[in-house]
Amino acid sequence: MRHVVVMKVLGAALLSAAALGAQAQGAVRPEVGKPLQAAQELIRAQKYKEALAKVREADAVGGKTAAENSLIERMRIAAASGAGDVETAAKSFEAISGQVSAAERLRMIESLAGGYYRAQNYAKAMQWGQRYFKEGGTSPAIRTLLIQSQYLAGDFAGAAKELTTEIQHAEKAGNPPGEDRLKLLVNATLKLNDTSGYVWALERLVTYYPKKDYWVDLLGRLQRKPNFSDRLALDTYRLALATETLTKASDYMEMAQLAVQAGFPAEAKQVLDKGFATNVLGQGAEAERHKRLRELVAKRLDEDKKNQATSIAEAQEAKDGTALVNAGMNLVFQGDKQKGLQLMQQGLAKGNLKRAEDAKLHYAIAQIMAGDNGKVQATLKSVAGNDGTADLARLWALYAKRK
Repeated sequence: MRHVVVMKVLGAALLSAAALGAQAQGAVRPEVGKPLQAAQELIRAQKYKEALAKVREADAVGGKTAAENSLIERMRIAAASGAGDVETAAKSFEAISGQVSAAERLRMIESLAGGYYRAQNYAKAMQWGQRYFKEGGTSPAIRTLLIQSQYLAGDFAGAAKELTTEIQHAEKAGNPPGEDRLKLLVNATLKLNDTSGYVWALERLVTYYPKKDYWVDLLGRLQRKPNFSDRLALDTYRLALATETLTKASDYMEMAQLAVQAGFPAEAKQVLDKGFATNVLGQGAEAERHKRLRELVAKRLDEDKKNQATSIAEAQEAKDGTALVNAGMNLVFQGDKQKGLQLMQQGLAKGNLKRAEDAKLHYAIAQIMAGDNGKVQATLKSVAGNDGTADLARLWALYAKRK
């Protein structure tokens, strides 16, 4: 923002220099033009206070013409802006705003908005920034200045509105929004206690900048929603594992146990193997407990494989498709991904599912594990439910996009 201010001050000085050229044609008297010429040189030397004194010297001349007054105010804008005397610059601008071209007026407004921002008068910087866009300005730098001024002035609703519009335009153009813009929107919505706006911004952060901290926040907020079902704990752990935000030994242990209880010992083995490989498990006072669970899971997996053919046959004979969906997902965890997906498709087609939305979510997770990312978005979009299932599906969709 300081760079913007300096550039606009220099721009104002250059405009004044061009106007001084009229002196050669007799439009400005020497007693006015001479101190203004000196003021211009002082501005170039960044001696703004001395330049202001020269402008006042020119202003003290009696009987000034309209052209002389206009030139004095132009030079005062440049000198006052450089000196940090934004109020003086603003008064001079208002005095001549109707006499300058639209392009020149925008450049002066930019200078004033930047000057107020530099002076930490964010309320006025916001007002001048808004005026700039109202008069047709398009500068991204001034858009940034406006948003930051709104935020720093406490106008969080205004900042959030501007940021949301900017982010939507970027996405529409196929460009990733800036991480700084998304983080500022997160902060603004947090100040407003706007949960939906906060999650909207956070979801875009994990889409374009999938850092672990963002995922941890998003998953934590999801689980704290009043309507979020405990039934979805395993599916939430699955997403935490996929996004590498599963870090505590207790979480690895609980996920493995939930997987065994759900009939997926192959998944439980994968979870424990990763926990041991990353040295999260097998360490400290609970090391023996970790090893015992690993042995139990290995035993359950052996039994599962021995009975697998019978289990699949029984699932195919069942009246509903729930057992087929589960059997297919189990195969995907075991590495037989194509056959597993086929069984899950058969189960979904059979219908009469105990929990149809859960089944669709599990099919989507299996698709992601199988690398079938081309079709998974359609599956996830079809997941409904107001108990957290649809919310979780939306987060899996964000993860799948990154994949």
